[in-house]
Amino acid sequence: MIFETILYEVAVNVATITLNRPDRLNAFNRQMMAELIAALDLSDADDNVRCVIFTGAGRAFCAGADLGAGSGAFSSTESSGSAPPLRPDGSIDWTSERMRDGGGRVAMRIYASLKPVIAAINGAAAGVGITMTLPMDVRMAVHRAKIGFVFARRGIVPEAAASYFLPRVVGISRALEWVAAGRIFRTEEGLEAGLFRSLHAPQDLLPAARALAAEIVSSAPVSVALARKMLWQGMAMRDPMEAHRLDSRAIFARSASADVREGIASFLEKRAPDFPDRVSSGLPDDLPWPEPVNWA
Repeated sequence: MIFETILYEVAVNVATITLNRPDRLNAFNRQMMAELIAALDLSDADDNVRCVIFTGAGRAFCAGADLGAGSGAFSSTESSGSAPPLRPDGSIDWTSERMRDGGGRVAMRIYASLKPVIAAINGAAAGVGITMTLPMDVRMAVHRAKIGFVFARRGIVPEAAASYFLPRVVGISRALEWVAAGRIFRTEEGLEAGLFRSLHAPQDLLPAARALAAEIVSSAPVSVALARKMLWQGMAMRDPMEAHRLDSRAIFARSASADVREGIASFLEKRAPDFPDRVSSGLPDDLPWPEPVNWA
């Protein structure tokens, strides 16, 4: 597949997705939205990929929505600049794909990823440039890069499901402070708040992200995919009994797998495991996942 706004490459079981509009500080537009979703479709379908890294080309990670589109930049969907889709009774059809914000479509695709996702934030990240990283599993950044949840300074509100993800990452008080003030802050403040795992010199960022990815790659990919979904969904469970039911079913499903036999054998034989199960065919489909919420 040929991309124009991103780069996609796979090496050593890791897919690297690079936002690639450096002349626009990798500003987010509709084409980038579609290409990011397509790239994640590729990584999910490829059993050779066991982890995904996002980064940016040039001196920024992503400066936010491409404001060259005017006020329509904040929609980033086909509804921008056109009449909204209507139901027969004349009310807005909120279930239409046209009404979804573009950053949210990317965020939800990242959330649904079957492979762990690492953000290697190589420079400034503002607006959708930072909210798109919230459903990623680990965020690493360079020292003193500028970060901003600047929506209120532009007359809008956060998108990309940030109202769900941001308070869960840094707590409600810090999330409200950053969103209401809309100020730019440095990655050091984000590190202190738990937004970032670690900060690095520019030349060390990608090597550090790849070292972490290598640790993930050494684990059983089906178990990693299941655990990722279990942990994220557990954030929204109402009672620990929901988690207990899910855990029990998942453990039962995995206990008879070839991966378990290999995991035990490799431990006893003191060698690196070679897990045979594949995400494309090894995910159980009868686990008691919580019912999805109807976003409309």
